[in-house]
Amino acid sequence: MIIIPAIDVFDGKLVRLEKGSYQSQKIYSENPFVAAKQFADYGFDLIHIVDLSGSRDGRISILELLKEIKSQLKIKIQFGGGIRSLDDAMKLFDTGVDKIVIGSISISNKSEFGRIVQDVGVEKIVVAVDTEDERIKIKGWTESTDLNIYDHLIYCLSKGVDTFLCTDIKRDGMLTGPNLKLYHNLMKQFPLAKIIASGGVSKIEDVRELKSLALYGVVIGKAIYENKIQLKELTKLAGKKNNPMP
Repeated sequence: MIIIPAIDVFDGKLVRLEKGSYQSQKIYSENPFVAAKQFADYGFDLIHIVDLSGSRDGRISILELLKEIKSQLKIKIQFGGGIRSLDDAMKLFDTGVDKIVIGSISISNKSEFGRIVQDVGVEKIVVAVDTEDERIKIKGWTESTDLNIYDHLIYCLSKGVDTFLCTDIKRDGMLTGPNLKLYHNLMKQFPLAKIIASGGVSKIEDVRELKSLALYGVVIGKAIYENKIQLKELTKLAGKKNNPMP
């Protein structure tokens, strides 16, 4: 299981939200690059960067930060937030981003989603499945849908996409522990899918439990910034081949 530190950016600052609420943000750094460098220095070769402003407003706002990270650090980026078109995706790859995380348009604009899948290639795409009581929310978690998480995975798999970032919104940023039942059910129904867990991780034991489910990966944010988990613990758990990303 790959371990992926998270960097959430809002108005140029490194922040964390609670349950995706923009009114409950806590600023951890004025300079997100510093966190990226720390993760690179600890040996992580993949970080998960979210443009919260972009996710809410539908346009990418941190291209310069991405360029800075890719030009100065030996680290891979999985990026999400504000990707609404093939042009957006290509701009990101031009900056050096390694994988893109697509959420809203896989539901609200399936034709454009199909274009991205066809032109970019499924190996560079992760679909974000952000759920509240197993129903998907989109547009930075500000808009609810009636779509069930399981039905959406079936649809995406039919398009060839097999990697999913699954976030339990109610647990995100709350340090209450991950939704193990959800991830167990997903792995049982979709054993060939690459499921990346996100939301609720609060201690190293949570990471071990997720690893026991044979998940593809886990994204960890607030637990790192609140010093609930030490980076050296994560690198030890990940082993020498930390975050092998094709």
